[in-house]
Amino acid sequence: MSDDVITGASEVLMHFDLKLEDGSAADSTRVNNKPAKLVMGDGSLTDNFERCLLGLKEGDKKSFTLAPEDAFGMPNPDNIYHLERSRFELEEGVQEGMIIGFSQPDGSELPGIIRSVAGDSVTVDFNHPLAGQTVIFDVEILAVRNSPTVH
Repeated sequence: MSDDVITGASEVLMHFDLKLEDGSAADSTRVNNKPAKLVMGDGSLTDNFERCLLGLKEGDKKSFTLAPEDAFGMPNPDNIYHLERSRFELEEGVQEGMIIGFSQPDGSELPGIIRSVAGDSVTVDFNHPLAGQTVIFDVEILAVRNSPTVH
C-alpha cells in the first residue's frame, strides 16, 4: 500500500461508475471487472474529471456530481446533421437510436446517434451521448503510482 496521493502526473488504477441523476448507469468498469488505468493529463479524462481525482489516494472511494458543462458539455446544434439515407449502406436499414461510426478524414471514427429517419433524410447527432446531462462519477482508487522525482 502506498501513501501516494493523486497529482497531475500520477498513474491511477481505479474502478468508476458513471450514473445519470435518475440513477441509471451510463458506464462502469465493474461490469467486466476491468479497472480503468490512466495517466493524469493524458487526455483520457476531461480536466474536470481529473480535478475530482486530485488528492485522493489508494483505497479512497468518493462520489462527485458534475453539472453538464463540467462533464460532457451542452449539446451543440452545429453537431446535428441531416444526411441522405442513401449514404447509409446497412443491411438492417437505418433506425432511430442506432449509434454508427463515421470515418473522419484523419482515419479516426466519430460516433453519431441516429435521432430520426424521415423519407430520404436521416438526422445524425454527433454530440456526446451524455451531453446536457448531470452525471454522478463514483470512483474507487485501487492504486496510485507517482514517478520518482529527478533532482
